[in-house]
Amino acid sequence: MKTAANTEKPYQFTRIERVLDYIHTHLDQPLSVVDLAEQSCWSRWQLQRVFNHETGLTLAVYVRELKLSHAAERLLSSNDRVLDIALACGFNSEISFIRAFRQMFGCSPGAYKKRGLLTGLRTPFQPTRPVSMAPELPHRLLQIRIERRPAFEITGMTGMIQGLFAEQPDYGQSVPALWQQFAQSCPDTGSINRIGITDTRHHQRGGLPYWAGVCTPDLPATAPSNPELRRLAIPEQLYAVIHYSGPIHQLDTVLHWFIAAWLPESSYRGVDGFELEIYPPQFDPDNPAHQMTYWLPIETC
Repeated sequence: MKTAANTEKPYQFTRIERVLDYIHTHLDQPLSVVDLAEQSCWSRWQLQRVFNHETGLTLAVYVRELKLSHAAERLLSSNDRVLDIALACGFNSEISFIRAFRQMFGCSPGAYKKRGLLTGLRTPFQPTRPVSMAPELPHRLLQIRIERRPAFEITGMTGMIQGLFAEQPDYGQSVPALWQQFAQSCPDTGSINRIGITDTRHHQRGGLPYWAGVCTPDLPATAPSNPELRRLAIPEQLYAVIHYSGPIHQLDTVLHWFIAAWLPESSYRGVDGFELEIYPPQFDPDNPAHQMTYWLPIETC
């Protein structure tokens, strides 16, 4: 039985949350480490050390990425001048803003606006909390990225699975089986990013279509011809992207929080479409140090 003592968040964690809340409500102002240290009751050195340990980012990088993400959204949603956006986001000059923007997004604010696509946005870190679907979810800080991915095509194996919200989920067995079939059919793809796709557009009694494969242009020329390999075209889509590190069998608890807690409180809503799982080369599902990303189709509310 759980007790109040072992369900409370560590004191260190609550201090970090207080700092995050202050950052999120003062993004229109210059935010120095000195100011943030005063909010945390740590010294500057202690705060930076703890913040980096809990989030994997430095304070300066985190604040800058949030400011620039807000600026990118404003670029696409308004006709405000770059200078006005820079000042509203707490930058001292248009030159420093443009330099920081280019470092994060790889292009100037003008080019980003002309392209007209929300890409590379960072959302505020959110503390996870247990939800009814994942009561054992540990307290941790997670950050969601917003990306618009262009249309692409994969080649792979496909089959039906009972997914995360099915009455009798079987994805723990059916998904690895599909990946094993794909690996046997295309043994030369071990050095290529692999993409798993769940098609949620049409819920069927037999489950949901799942694809295990790679981007078609990445398929080696030496890949053998296999009649079971099929192609699937994925349209351009806006995604909320979550980075996951840990054994893959524990991913479902994070996805429950992602869908049941983060999404309803965000400015986005989920849509039926293609959910993506992107795995790096040589991914080991049992290795807690290995990482992957999960891409959830969304649209703005």
